[in-house]
Amino acid sequence: MIGSRNTGAVAAAATLLAAAPLSAIFQTWTWLIQCAIAVAVVAGVAALTRLVRAPLWGQVLGMLAALLLALTWLFPSGSELLAVLPTPSTIAHFADLLAGSAQDMRSYGVEVPDTDPLLFITVLGVGGVAVLVDVLAVGLRRPALAGLPMLAIYSVPVAVYVDSVPPAPFVVGAAGYLWLLVTDNVDRVRRFGRRFTGDGRDVDVWEASPLAAAGRRLAVVGVVLAVVLPLAVPGLSGGLLNRLTEGTGNGSGTGRGAGGSSGRIDLFASLAGQLNQSEVADLVKVTTSEPSPFYLRYAVADELRPSGFQARPASGRPVNRDLPDPNERVGPGVQQTEYRASVEVTKNLSMSLMPVYAEPVRTQDLSGNWLYDPNQQIVFSNRESSRGRKYTFDYIRSTYSPANLRAAKPLPADHPVRRQQTATPGPVPEVEELVQGLTQGKRTDYDRVLAIYRHFSADNGFKYRLSTESGSSGQDIVNFLTNKVGYCQQYAAAMAWLVRSAGIPARVAFGFTNGSKRDGDTYTLTNLNLHAWTEVFFDGVGWVPFDATPAYGVPGSTRSAWAPDTDAPEPSAPETGATDSPTGADSSAGPAGPDNADRDTDSGLSLGGSTPDEQAPVWPWWLAGVLALVALLAVPALRRLALRRRRGGRAATTTATAVPGDGPPADDARLMVVEADAGRARADAHAAWAELLDTLVDFKVRVDSTETPRATADRLVRDALADDGEAVGAARLLGRAEERARYARDPLTGEPLPPALRAVRGALSSRADRRTRLLATALPPSVLLRWRIALADASGRLVAWTGRVRYRLLRWNPRRILADRGAR
Repeated sequence: MIGSRNTGAVAAAATLLAAAPLSAIFQTWTWLIQCAIAVAVVAGVAALTRLVRAPLWGQVLGMLAALLLALTWLFPSGSELLAVLPTPSTIAHFADLLAGSAQDMRSYGVEVPDTDPLLFITVLGVGGVAVLVDVLAVGLRRPALAGLPMLAIYSVPVAVYVDSVPPAPFVVGAAGYLWLLVTDNVDRVRRFGRRFTGDGRDVDVWEASPLAAAGRRLAVVGVVLAVVLPLAVPGLSGGLLNRLTEGTGNGSGTGRGAGGSSGRIDLFASLAGQLNQSEVADLVKVTTSEPSPFYLRYAVADELRPSGFQARPASGRPVNRDLPDPNERVGPGVQQTEYRASVEVTKNLSMSLMPVYAEPVRTQDLSGNWLYDPNQQIVFSNRESSRGRKYTFDYIRSTYSPANLRAAKPLPADHPVRRQQTATPGPVPEVEELVQGLTQGKRTDYDRVLAIYRHFSADNGFKYRLSTESGSSGQDIVNFLTNKVGYCQQYAAAMAWLVRSAGIPARVAFGFTNGSKRDGDTYTLTNLNLHAWTEVFFDGVGWVPFDATPAYGVPGSTRSAWAPDTDAPEPSAPETGATDSPTGADSSAGPAGPDNADRDTDSGLSLGGSTPDEQAPVWPWWLAGVLALVALLAVPALRRLALRRRRGGRAATTTATAVPGDGPPADDARLMVVEADAGRARADAHAAWAELLDTLVDFKVRVDSTETPRATADRLVRDALADDGEAVGAARLLGRAEERARYARDPLTGEPLPPALRAVRGALSSRADRRTRLLATALPPSVLLRWRIALADASGRLVAWTGRVRYRLLRWNPRRILADRGAR
């Protein structure tokens, strides 16, 4: 019974550990506390039923009843008896929570908030798995099968998470499963009786079983391989190679830079990719009934942090249901017209955001996996990609005049939009001073926004240029406002920041301009048309677009009556009428003069990565791997070459000494006596012999360490050098030099050993086949053999050292200390 109780407790703990991947779904840890309470109640009731020796079916009924009581206490309906006894109203409340969980799963993107329906379905699922694990591991004694329901928990985040689930929760869950298996096997061994090693030796009561230690090591290796191998395999979502190859793209938008939900991507980093591109890729084809459409949107960044504008996590309702009616929040004077558009996303664009015009009201050909966020006015998905999608939607185009915007009243200070969309990380003195000067004397929000908008004009020194630093943080915007040179990213972020500093809600939108490739009502949008602009909120009107980027820098740029082209020349006569809807502007619009022709044009924006300044040529990612592999393969050859040069590059083995001669002292006659340096000669002989042995290993000639140098030289002459007289003499010279260096008092001197080595090597190379010569040059076997021996020696020393450390630590093993006390 003790073993069953231990296994039941471990089964409950393993279930909680297996639920660790759910941390990738929820924003907080409330789910874990509630799941721990439910699992603890189930495990406690299971232990009580086994204590009274209830049959298996009785144990199952008891655990299910315990789970029901736990759910009743955690999610009460208010009509329970004694706070834990469910009533019919409680069951009806549970049914409502189940229905609400289905709605919340469709509405929220990961990470999800702590809503009661989602917490209820999580606790119910984990509690049910706890019941199954206990039945399989304790009741049926099949702990290996308990991995199936535990795996079911892990499959939940895998199914709903766009990116790969982090490996740490998987390791935690795998550790819980292994713990359950180890506990069951330890209980089985204890029932069997004695523990023993593989060679039949008994194991002391305090000593850990070597077989168990081996099993634990294998389990650790298995978990590590399960985590590492998927990261290294290309093609798997979130793989290590995928991450290394992501980032800088070719401008076609095929990367995953815009993947994931809108709340987990850096839109500015995605948009600030390769601006100087040589390739043009079609991304979207859109057909609309609107005569002069505005920009096609796919995302917004409305959260301003110290690092810049970022996108909030999106949430909404399925697009295949009724969408919010835009008429509910517009005031008088705003005209709304409904149009229809059909969009085809090419295979060059893959992201979890769907391009649509603002304020869609109905969609077709999109499943419930695609959600619409009415606050951000974007269509997104946590499960599917936009690649290759074809869909149709109806949308509302709101038209208004500058007079309508001037009539809009400022939002109250406690209005949710103003409170959220005017927040800044902190005051920036340069920005505050500029905004105060621009808006001084302006009475309406629209006039303040228009003053800020007109500030970004050529008359104030602003220019469009690609060779600038990317970014949207406070310091980046100060630099942009000072240098007055940038592209759409800086213009959009700077204007939004300035408008927020004026107390008016603003955000940055991302999408496509209308482009220049048009066939009737169909626009073909390429990577050249990716763009960013500013949207400002007016009460009774909604989000109004302002594009401060110079029109001449963006192909397909569009301007409107409320935000005209500030760089366009002044008209010679007053206009007869103003168009309320956005009107197209030629991409070459701009101030006349020679300066306009020399300015850069936006040659494309990528969806993958960011590059500062003028970008250098982008090398293929695999080229670095090839170069690294070549460098790695060249290491043995370089090592062999260094050894050969060191052994053959020694100085002369003789020294010259001046001694007095026999002549008169006045003549100072001296004799030069040449003496042999015995130490150097012996060292040279040993080096030459070591080089000869390495050469024999390289060319697959047997080396016998028990032979004398003369016997080795004779065998070499007999087996490999019989026909080459020069090589025969060289081999015998090397053998004689090594023999004298080993055994004689005076080593051999005055003989050229390096030429002898070259002669033997040349003879062996001429007699070897091509493969042997190639390996001797590129991957010398002598070097590889020396490395293998060194690795084996290091491994042996490490094993010996760990054995000594383990022996010292075992002296303080609690089980050994207790066993010694029992023996005394």
